[in-house]
Amino acid sequence: MKTRQIAIIGGGPAGLMAAEMLSGSGHSVTVYESMPTVGRKFLLAGKSGLNITHSEDTARFATRFGAASEHLRPALDAMTPGDIREWAMGLGTETFVGSSGRVFPRVMKASPLLRAWLARLEAQGVSILRRHRWTGFSDDGYAFDTPEGQTIVRPDAALLALGGASWPRLGADAAWVPWLLEKSVEINAFRPANCGFDVDWSDVFRDRFAGAPVKSVTATTDAGTFPGEFVISKHGIEGSLVYAHAANLRDSLSADGKARLTVDLMPGRKAERLASDLARQGSKASLSSRLRKGAGIEGVKAALLRELGEDHFADPTRLARLIKALPIPVLRPRPIAEAISSAGGIAWHDVDDQYMLKALPGIFVAGEMLDWEAPTGGYLLTACLATGRAAAKGIEAWLDQR
Repeated sequence: MKTRQIAIIGGGPAGLMAAEMLSGSGHSVTVYESMPTVGRKFLLAGKSGLNITHSEDTARFATRFGAASEHLRPALDAMTPGDIREWAMGLGTETFVGSSGRVFPRVMKASPLLRAWLARLEAQGVSILRRHRWTGFSDDGYAFDTPEGQTIVRPDAALLALGGASWPRLGADAAWVPWLLEKSVEINAFRPANCGFDVDWSDVFRDRFAGAPVKSVTATTDAGTFPGEFVISKHGIEGSLVYAHAANLRDSLSADGKARLTVDLMPGRKAERLASDLARQGSKASLSSRLRKGAGIEGVKAALLRELGEDHFADPTRLARLIKALPIPVLRPRPIAEAISSAGGIAWHDVDDQYMLKALPGIFVAGEMLDWEAPTGGYLLTACLATGRAAAKGIEAWLDQR
């Protein structure tokens, strides 16, 4: 096999996985990373315990990517959650399944896995050039700003793995969008995903409860009903339970400007039982006392009822219904720079089944540059790794034909 020169632009999980696959096949691979280090978003995600993938059934797993699920299915079938656990084990990182079904490294850190991964890439001859920022196409090649000045490279094939538009301070700033638009590549506008939302809290509530967790609740939108917890922020609400509903809330706001998250503050008790227990409290008892003794509700949950309850407190039946279905009206998503991930990106109809841009033969794409989104829980990282692998296979197939 003839050795080819392959440029991978972007040193996140998708780019590094492609580099591993291509260098393992004997190609000469150079990774160009704009930041001083690679994998910055990967490392930040691992600070509280890297959620590497999810243990649910592969068929169910593959449906978690919304409208893009069908497009991603071949890549996900070729690199399943089980395959990712084996890959991590090959790098010396043992994993375990948490109570939620999420898969974590036993060391609960991303840095040991990344160090071992980079050592493997180095052993396979991959060159990683840091502080090399792609600045667009030039003279039939790719222009980069580097510590030594501007340079132009002309590889046999290139993979773009530059990320979406969330967390731009870590390198994914979507600066590449105008350069691909100029080449007639359609790009759907980026939107925040897995994000918090603004709520018009009163000053008193915000000052007292910003940062407070709301635990052991369920939340409902048209996306379904899920258990978990969320956090009151100075701007509104955030946290894993909010992220599970983020796409629905965001799209509802886009459609008619209105959206709400309906929260059950006591999912273990029926409304009838709550109404009965509340009715037994003395009529002269304070609301705080009635909530605490009749419903076991106090602190931030009681404050939420006061903040949003619209004076349903005197009637036990109406109060019980409010406890079981408290609507939190959201105003807008938080800015995309704060979002865990982004929706939008390169339209799938402009990408062939080998992850090559139809308008630009020899240029492949992977990861969050593509128009897909997924909930938190290991789905995001898995799809980045899987599309990186799929694009590498596409590059090899395309080069074999030349």
